[in-house]
Amino acid sequence: MTIQIGDAIPEVTLKHIHDGVRVIDTPTVFSGKRVVLFAVPGAFTPTCSERHLPGFVEHFEAFRNRGIDVVCIAVNDPFVMQAWGDSVGVPDGLQMLSDGNADFVRALGLEMDATAYGMGTRAKRFALYADDGVVRQLFVEAPGEFKVSSAEHVLAQLD
Repeated sequence: MTIQIGDAIPEVTLKHIHDGVRVIDTPTVFSGKRVVLFAVPGAFTPTCSERHLPGFVEHFEAFRNRGIDVVCIAVNDPFVMQAWGDSVGVPDGLQMLSDGNADFVRALGLEMDATAYGMGTRAKRFALYADDGVVRQLFVEAPGEFKVSSAEHVLAQLD
């Protein structure tokens, strides 16, 4: 079942690099905060690297000026997420989180089977806005599309 507006973010642990590999749980990411989380099928893949992540980098301050944290997640290991963020110039404060075993995207019901491309289970392309750990808006892309989960679209929906 796919997470719905009004549902609580499931409790899952993720990883990131900060003085080594660190574990962070979703309550730490979402509780008491306003958060836009966007998910990509894979770091260093064309649309993800050329459009999706760069859009959130470009509009990062616009989200922060509204008191909204920005989080990127992918089914990649934390080292890949760090290297990808470094290659795109992710600003301090934009969290690059690893869902290496797809636990989070499975818990959301937003995983996809990319085995035909040699990529195994991955995240669908989506974005969500959560307030204090509750989903308030959800933007899930149709396969092969990149429209509703873009930084520009999400930002416009928050007005």
